Parts: sequence; structure tokens; C-alpha cells
Amino acid sequence: MLSLTCKIAIKAVIFLASKFESGERSGIKEIAEFIEASEHTVGKMLQTLVKEGVINSVKGPNGGFYITAKQKNQPIINVVEAIDGKEVFKQCGLGLSKCSSTHPCPIHNDYKEVRDLFEQMCRVKKMSDLCEPVNNGLAYLIG
Repeated sequence: MLSLTCKIAIKAVIFLASKFESGERSGIKEIAEFIEASEHTVGKMLQTLVKEGVINSVKGPNGGFYITAKQKNQPIINVVEAIDGKEVFKQCGLGLSKCSSTHPCPIHNDYKEVRDLFEQMCRVKKMSDLCEPVNNGLAYLIG
């Protein structure tokens, strides 16, 4: 359902949210290493997130990427829509372009139910909800 870039973006924003209390800013290399992702992918994705207002950045020797209190409390859907677009929750589970309730693919009804539940979770859960278990050692961003 979500692209690899979108999954990386969510992990990166959780990482930045986990740094909020300390006020630290993080560079592309640090973020990429921590979430075990390509620096190139992380760099491009972070630029998109800054442009969309999901995160912030400052240039210079003390620069880096960071998140504000308001951004820490934004829903996950903001990251998903910034990277994968608003249509991600309308797509067919098998990737068919003409899948619909009147012209369904073999998994249409089941996939739609799961997709709708996932969309609801992305609208309700905030970045702070996801970074708290990471900060407490109850959840992880790397495998």
C-alpha cells in the first residue's frame, strides 16, 4: 500500500520527533544511518517533507532537520500524503487501474476494508503516538 519512500519518510519523522525534547537537529547522514536507508533517498524525501511543511530545516554548521511541537502532534496522514499523495488510499490492492465496486479485482472488498482501516489509523495516530514507544524502548525503527 505505501511506497518504500513513504515508509522511510514515516521512520525519519518518528526519528525527528524522538529528538524533539532535546532540541537536537539531525543531518541526512545521521537519519539515514539510524533508519538504515539510502542517504540519497532520505535526502530527497526530507526535501519534500520540508516543502510540504511536515518538518523544518536550517542550513549551516548548526543546521539540520527538526520538528516543532505542532509538527510532532500532526497525524501520520500528513507524511503519507506528502510522499505518496492523496490517492494512495483509493488504489487497487492488485494495482489495477480500473478496479472499483462495479468492476472489482478478486481482492477488492477485503482490501478496501483493510485499506480504509489503515487510512483511519493514519488520520487518528499522531507522530507523537509513534515516537513515544520508540523513546521508551518498546518499539523500534530498525529491524
